[in-house]
Formats: sequence, structure tokens, C-alpha cells
Amino acid sequence: MSGTLYIIGTPIGNLEDITLRQLRMLEEVDFVAAEDTRMTSKILAHYDIKKSGGNIVSFHEHSLPADSERIIRRLLEGESCGLVTDAGMPCISDPGEVLVRKAYANDIPVKAVPGPTAVTTAAALSGMNVRRFTFEAFLPVANKERLERFELLRNETAVMIFYEAPHKLKKTLSAMAEFFGGDRKITICREITKIYEETLHFTLDEAVAYYNENEPRGEFVLLLEGRDPSADGEMTIEQAMEQVKKLIDMGEKPTDACKAVAKETGFKKGELYSALQQE
Repeated sequence: MSGTLYIIGTPIGNLEDITLRQLRMLEEVDFVAAEDTRMTSKILAHYDIKKSGGNIVSFHEHSLPADSERIIRRLLEGESCGLVTDAGMPCISDPGEVLVRKAYANDIPVKAVPGPTAVTTAAALSGMNVRRFTFEAFLPVANKERLERFELLRNETAVMIFYEAPHKLKKTLSAMAEFFGGDRKITICREITKIYEETLHFTLDEAVAYYNENEPRGEFVLLLEGRDPSADGEMTIEQAMEQVKKLIDMGEKPTDACKAVAKETGFKKGELYSALQQE
């Protein structure tokens, strides 16, 4: 009988943000697969959880297929594994998703031991209307690929949430201001749960100016306001249906998707649902 792969969340900054269940599972699993073994070792040492060298293995974005196969083999042989990332919940913009897919492919049970994630914590901190948001993680580094991503988001009406590193922040904000317009609102969360945590509210032009005067430091989450449909005049039924389909693709029920888009666009829910049925 195979072991179980446990997806174990860890604090995103403040080490006090850990649960009793996370601590128990980190102690009970036979081995831990960590994105950064040094970071994980610090957490284990802080809570006096002892794992021998062979019981903390590395698994990150540059790991070879053979590395995941070794982990899967140990699981198939009956060992249990705790999958952790540098900070937060594994498999959210994180290489752990590869290991989860392989576990399912091998009929290995997968269970979650949930913890905080920067994306939802930033959404809560932002004060923005995040009834709907789209998580975009890190933008591509290359200008061409980043512009292609922006094009996909041109008509997005939900809040868009991005992760960004300090050395790329100014370039990213300038690119956003140029593409989306300098008056688009953005909330910037920095160093969430850490000593220098702050949440700042700007327009994109104001954000560019602020970080030209203040060198970015720490880890950032950016929450960019979505497009205001009313600013472009009356929305067409075709544009509204694009939003309905996008929500359905994200897992919403057709009736719920039509209801959400109706509330934002002024179209009637029944009108949108009828149009959907006719396609």
C-alpha cells in the first residue's frame, strides 16, 4: 500500500503563522520534499522537529524528472511525504504541482494541510473589490512575452494579482502604466506578515514615481484594478459573453457566471443565459 503525499502550508513570513496540524504532520511524515532545504531546515529547527539528512529532499523548478521519480518511488513503497515550499501554500505558482500530478497518476493519495498564501492575504489587505480576481503569479521577463500577457488581460474587469521581485518592480510598474494607463489604480503589498509589512494605494503613475524615489525592497504582491466597462461606453452582448465564458472556464456554473456578469454589465441574467444556450 502506498504512502500519502501531504501538501503542507508554511508561514509566508511570520513563523508564528503555523498551525498545530502543520507542526504535527511535519513531524509525522517519513520525509519532506522542500523547494529550498535550507529554508525548510530553519523552520524545522525553530520548532525542534528533527529530520535526518536523507529525510529532507530537494524538489524545485530545476529538479530533473529523476528527482520526482525517486520521491514517487518512496511513496509507492509506503512512505509518507510532506511537500513544502519556501513560504506559503505549495503548488500555487510553485513547482510542487508537478509532484502532485505524478502522485495522482500513480494512484497515490494526496491530502492538504492548508496554510496561508500571499495571494489571498494580499487580496484581504487590499481593500479592493475582490469578489472576483484573477491570479497571474509572476509576469514573463521578456518584453515580448510580457506584452502578450498584457494583451490577454486588456479587457479583464476583475482585479489582477501578480507577484513581483524587488529588482523587477520598477520595470513592471512602468510597463503596466504604459499599457493600462497611468490612472489605473493599483494596491501594492510588501513584506506581508513581516516586520516591514506595508500596503500602499496608488495610481500606476503614482506608483512609478514613488519607486523612482524609494528603492524597492522585499517581496511584493501587486493588485491591479480591472477595466471599468462603463469607461468605454456601452458594452456589447458579445463582450459580456466573453466574460461569461471566461468565468465558466475558471469553473463557475453557467448560471452563476451569467449572474456575476449581469451585475457588472447591466445585462439581464436571463439574457446572457439565453445567449449562452444558443451557442
